[in-house]
Formats: sequence, C-alpha cells, structure tokens
Amino acid sequence: MFDGLKEKLEGFTSDVSEAAEAEADEEEPEEADDGAAEAPDEGEAPEGGEAPEDDGEDGGRTLGERAKLFASGKTVLDEGDLEPYLEDLEMALLGSDVEMAVAREILEGVEANLTGETRRRLQSTGNLARDALREALYDVISVGQFDVEERIAEADKPVTIIFTGVNGVGKTTTIAKLAHYLEERGYSTVLANGDTYRAGANEQLQEHAENLGKRVIAHEQGSDPAAVIYDAVEYADANDVDVVLGDTAGRLHTSEGLMDQLAKIDRVIDPDLTIFVDEAVAGKDAVNRAREFDAAAAIDGAVLTKADADPQGGAAISIAHVTGKPILFLGTGQGYDDIERFDPEWVVDRLLAVE
Repeated sequence: MFDGLKEKLEGFTSDVSEAAEAEADEEEPEEADDGAAEAPDEGEAPEGGEAPEDDGEDGGRTLGERAKLFASGKTVLDEGDLEPYLEDLEMALLGSDVEMAVAREILEGVEANLTGETRRRLQSTGNLARDALREALYDVISVGQFDVEERIAEADKPVTIIFTGVNGVGKTTTIAKLAHYLEERGYSTVLANGDTYRAGANEQLQEHAENLGKRVIAHEQGSDPAAVIYDAVEYADANDVDVVLGDTAGRLHTSEGLMDQLAKIDRVIDPDLTIFVDEAVAGKDAVNRAREFDAAAAIDGAVLTKADADPQGGAAISIAHVTGKPILFLGTGQGYDDIERFDPEWVVDRLLAVE
C-alpha cells in the first residue's frame, strides 16, 4: 500500500540528510593545535588589530554561534539549502496524485519544521528530516479525525449511518464489512437498502446479509429510499438494534434527482453520520468527487476502498484536507475482515518506514 509514494518520500529524507551531513563536515571548525594561543572572545579585538568582522549569518546565528553548535554536535539547515529538495518533494507529491493545495501545505510544513532547527550531527540528521516530513503529513491527513466507535457509544440508539458515492466504488461491500467490524466490537446492526434505483441491489445486499447473519430492510425497486431507511430505523428501535447501515444509489453530484433523494433522507431521517465512499486508486478523481459531494450534500467522513492496491496515496493524503472531513476507514481486500480504521499516525509512519 502506497509503496510508490513511500519510495519517493524516502528519497527526500535521504537527500536532505546527506546534504546536511556534507554541510556539517565542511563547516566544522578544526581543533586548535595544543600550542596555539587562546582565541579571543567573540567580538574582542586581538592585540594590535581590530575585531574580526562576522562575514555572514545562518538562520540568524553568527559564525561564532555556529561554531558553538558544531562543537556541541549540532548544525543548522537554512532555506537556501532546502529549496531544491522541496522542489523535488513537490514533484513527488504531485506525481502521486496529491492535490496541489495539499502538496503546498505539506511543503510549507516541512520548511517550517526544518528551517532554523538545530539537530545532532550525523546520527540524527536523517531522523530530523523524516520527523519534519512526518509532522507535516500528519497535520494534513488528521483533519477532523474522530473515532466512529466512540460516536456510536455516546449516541442515542439506534445510530443511523448513510453511505453515498458514485457507482461501482464498493459502497455495498463496505457496508457489509462495517456490519462485521461493528459486530466484532459488540454492536448489533441492521442493513437498509436505500438503493431502490439499481436492479439487483436488493439481491446483492441480501447476499452479504445472509453471509453475516444480518437482517435487511428493503422495498421494491423504484420505492422511496427515505421510506426504506425510515422503516429500518423503526425496526432497529423496536428490536434494540444499535446501528442502522443505509445504502443509497450510486450517483454523480450532478445527478439532480438522486441528490434530491439524499436531501430527503437528511430531512426525514436526520442520520447521525453520512459517509462518502470512493476508491483510493481513483486518486485525484476521488479527491474531486469528495469535494463535490461534500458541497452538494455535506458528508461527515470518508471510506477509501482498494487501499491495498493503491501505490500512490494521493487520495488518502488529500481528502481530509480538501473537505475538512476525515477519512475513517480503509478497505484493504475482498474479505469481510479487510477493513481498517484510518489511523493518521500509522499511515504516516508506514509512508516513512518508521518502526
């Protein structure tokens, strides 16, 4: 997962580390000979002469201060040194389907984390570069993050969760996976087929329900989706079921009639969560669709399917930032167990090979 981007990010941290180490080696003051006279204090004129002129600064530090940093095993990375590496990082991010504004946010974060910072020479230089990138990535992808289980635990029952997105991205399978995921954590679920538009939708959801031992609430094709989900909520309330998982028809944000259906579901049901589902491998298309769906009918979070097949990671990095709504889960395979809670720290550590 995200192996292509992982390799590019590793290249950035390695290059920055090597450059900083080389600079440190070049600028480290030589040790004074045993018989050398004691050096005057900084700024003090030697006998018979004027005080030496400071011929430059680095990150606001004089040469004398830099000497002290080198003596203590630390060095400083300046903006000029960083520029070519940040340009390479930008190209790597854009080439991995990271949205432009998100890439810029990451670059600014990396620069802020590195510029003027002091670090131990050689041994920790690479760690600092990696940590600076790690923090910048984390800030971008952790926007709005919350724990679905905590939301369910704290909410009045039944909790209603509606799933939306375009056709063919795995909404129905994701619903089945989440039913299994929640059951393993002690929450009972009922499935509601609000996809009354697509022929075969009832059969597909029913097959998953039978495999999982779940109940499906469904009406005939062409029925009102809001009525189906309303009946599912009534069933859950009467039978002490914790969570209603409601499927909806796949749609584009420009499908006016289908978007009106979502608006009606919002009015009639007032769901606790509306979750957008798309494929991680869709990259920038998934990012654009997430933005458009959120604008057309506000979402609370996203699930990315096929994350195990995504070498780039652009959607995983970008969606939370462009919508202000978090990624909640990743689909990582075909089995019901193949769904993982989205943990920003885990994802960033995986991208940067942090053990």
